[in-house]
Amino acid sequence: MKSSVETLEGNKVKVYVEIDEVEFERNIEEAFRSIAREVKLPGFRNGKAPRKLLEARIGLGPAREQALRDSIPSYLTQAVQEHDVDLVATPSIEITGGQESGAVEFEAECEVRPEITVPGYGGLRVEVEPIDVEVADIDAAVAAQLKGHGTLADVDRPAASGDYVTLDMKAERDGEELAGLNIEDWSYEVGQGWVTEDFDGHLEGASVGDELQFTSTPKGTSEEAEFSVTVTAVKTLNLPKVDDAWVEENIGEFSDVASWRDSIKARLQDGKLNSVRQTLVQKTTEALVKLVEIDAPESMVEQELQGRLRNLMQQFQAQGMDLGAWLSATGQSTDDLIANFREQAVVSVKADLALRAVAVAEGIDVDGGDLDREFARIALQFNDSSDNVRKAYERNGAIGEISASVRKSKALDWLLHHLEIVDTNGVVLDRDLVIGHDHDGDDHNDDHGPDGDDD
Repeated sequence: MKSSVETLEGNKVKVYVEIDEVEFERNIEEAFRSIAREVKLPGFRNGKAPRKLLEARIGLGPAREQALRDSIPSYLTQAVQEHDVDLVATPSIEITGGQESGAVEFEAECEVRPEITVPGYGGLRVEVEPIDVEVADIDAAVAAQLKGHGTLADVDRPAASGDYVTLDMKAERDGEELAGLNIEDWSYEVGQGWVTEDFDGHLEGASVGDELQFTSTPKGTSEEAEFSVTVTAVKTLNLPKVDDAWVEENIGEFSDVASWRDSIKARLQDGKLNSVRQTLVQKTTEALVKLVEIDAPESMVEQELQGRLRNLMQQFQAQGMDLGAWLSATGQSTDDLIANFREQAVVSVKADLALRAVAVAEGIDVDGGDLDREFARIALQFNDSSDNVRKAYERNGAIGEISASVRKSKALDWLLHHLEIVDTNGVVLDRDLVIGHDHDGDDHNDDHGPDGDDD
């Protein structure tokens, strides 16, 4: 097979392929073997009729046509891989010679992934939530923990936010009781915002013995219900006086207030850091995408969109859920879902192009060790061996795909180690602190199954 590539305008190339007559004869022979399995001839078992007999019976034309249909995609794949053509859409193929006899020639017009530059990526800046822990944060955490050590005491006054009221509650809709909303002797903290949006507003100012009648919409539903609530007790929560002795007696691992508060501060800061870390990759990607100056190619967007929709359908099928019912429950139409997914697809395509551009600009490459680590990661995910995973990618011609994925991951990692991170108050944060000392870039790889397809 001979092949060559011509660059066209508009992110397209034309691939020219020529298969000599001797090589194509093998494809014709395979086509006859396939036809033999379909044609029944007296005296021959299925698939065992010799080619000469078949050729005499049906002629060479049908076998040549089938050979062309079956082999051209394979020859095109070889040519694409040979010339590193980065296809992003199904090529348009035209057979230009060999339909009847002789060498086969065809050409394929291929849309390829555009190569872009991203100006300003080296000065990327992202904004995150503050990670500083204020005294008020610690006080609130202390108060929340002290609730478990508090005691309730009856008060002779109307209920206020923070009080605990004991209620007998009934809720009906069209004369039918609502499950979970008919209860006696229920202790409820006023201000929690449960039951309905205005539930606490009805309770505030109520006294023992008051019977409240109101109409409201229970949370998680869209239809109103009739509520009947009787207040049988109003109590306040008395918290213990906290000193070193109390801490030592009640908070086992600490002997004084200071060490207890220090541990709470550390826990809160870890929580804030983890929260920021969970959003950092997304925020970095979003900031990078804003620097992309071209429109996302429609063919790439459509391919990404279809992939996302397929994944969604597979998830629903695996869980035995009905997509239509889910859309109805979430108040979405099919058009809404597709529009939302399309927006995500546009961002994903632009991120793909931008990360590849960063990798090129920074000379980021993928070596054998990178691939070994990625195969090991996937093997662990799918409970398989690295060798089996590697062979699966090789068998499916997907080594280039996984290499590109790893390269993009390394580009993202480069960005994370060079961007400026500020909080919403304008404070510049320590990048190493935010990223974390165990950051090695592996967490940003796309998930790929052994079959070479994105999960």
